[in-house]
Amino acid sequence: MPYVLPALRALDQRGQLDQTSIMDTLRWAIWYQNFSGLRSHSVNIKITCTEARTERDPMRSNFYRRMAGFAALALASALLTVVAARADEIKVVTSGGFTAAYLELVPEYERATHHKLVTEFGPSMGTTHNAIPIRLDRGEEIDVVIMAGPALNDLIKQGKVRADSRVDLVKSSIGMAVKAGAPHPDISTVDALKRTLLAAKSIAYSDSASGVYLSTELFPKLGIAAQIMGKSKKIEADPVGGVVATGEFEIGFQQISELRPVKGIDIVGPLPPGAQRVTLFSAGIPATSKHPEEAKALIEWLASPAAYAAIKKSGLEPARSE
Repeated sequence: MPYVLPALRALDQRGQLDQTSIMDTLRWAIWYQNFSGLRSHSVNIKITCTEARTERDPMRSNFYRRMAGFAALALASALLTVVAARADEIKVVTSGGFTAAYLELVPEYERATHHKLVTEFGPSMGTTHNAIPIRLDRGEEIDVVIMAGPALNDLIKQGKVRADSRVDLVKSSIGMAVKAGAPHPDISTVDALKRTLLAAKSIAYSDSASGVYLSTELFPKLGIAAQIMGKSKKIEADPVGGVVATGEFEIGFQQISELRPVKGIDIVGPLPPGAQRVTLFSAGIPATSKHPEEAKALIEWLASPAAYAAIKKSGLEPARSE
């Protein structure tokens, strides 16, 4: 980029290198793209348009050409500032609810920024070795955590995640699954769900947000906690769909986005109104982060419309309205 800094220096010397002048210049560039072409190879930005139709006023043409050039250079500078020009490794730990969407988005983000996302996985709650709270308890250096919102709030209160860093990413619903090809029990109403739970031979639920809700709130609310205790099991660290696929458990409950990738199961559907618990999955920056600015940029991108298609494909809904 041999000419980027000199050009920006020239703008600065002329007193034009501020937000207003850059935005004005960009507006001129958009207008002028109908009359000339500009290509900046060094920053991989292309603005293509039709050839100039007239050369009757060279000074006017040169004026707009200069303005378009400065606009592209200013835009390039802004992009380079965001991307940070050099590659960094950003360590991310995500819980299962956001995993499918996240894995689809990783290559796109790495191509756009040249950063390397080093990804590990762990539940939002629990006491297993890879659980996000346990990782932070032992001082693990993590740049971004993605987890159930209530669990993230607990970490913020403990000072383990920066209070101003939380961004809600997605809304997640709980679903029920059976082994592929098995009959689909009725869970269309709260009463039907209750009958299905009582009739099931075995029930599996997760050790994270959905399982905590089922075992501590929903089952007692339905008045069947004691009746199904002996045939219910919390599955720690592994996908609930896996033990349903093998036939070890007849029915299983987990976030729909976590059930979808599992082979060998059928998702019967979401829990009915009155039994459903929609969980916000959110991202935050731990106090141990070594790259907080890069972490913030990643989180903002994951919450942006650029991520919506992958989010919806995984069975989630964006937390922000479009």
